[in-house]
Amino acid sequence: MKCPYCGNEDSKVIDSRPSEGRKRRRRECTACGKRFTTYEIVEAPLRIVIKRDGSLEPYDRNKLLTGIYHAIKKRPVTIAQVDHIADRVEDTYAGSWNSQMTSDKIGTVVLEELRHLDHIAYIRFASVYQDFKDVAGFIAAITSLTDSEDE
Repeated sequence: MKCPYCGNEDSKVIDSRPSEGRKRRRRECTACGKRFTTYEIVEAPLRIVIKRDGSLEPYDRNKLLTGIYHAIKKRPVTIAQVDHIADRVEDTYAGSWNSQMTSDKIGTVVLEELRHLDHIAYIRFASVYQDFKDVAGFIAAITSLTDSEDE
């Protein structure tokens, strides 16, 4: 770490402790002997979403939450349950070094969670995510829900 006083590249760590989600380190320059503080944080990789048309955009949790909130409007689903769905999407990619995720895979995770949580919200989300063109799309989604209940 470069000393802010003399510019020397060599310093030693005297004290290290956590501070507000980051690591605070007290250092001493080996050349001039002056002490200074540095902070260390983990830099999260930028997550990129690959859209259906092939375009790329940064992952935005708020955009995901907005889509889920539209689906659960006037349904008995709590904010904590919606946060859990968003966490589940992020956990799916957290352990991966791959910083790209497709919108299809994100939608699949959300649909799976909504299927267990609220069937009406599931159909609402599916109608947008799967881009139903006619009534047959709705009927197929509802049929898949009733078939999964029978199992």
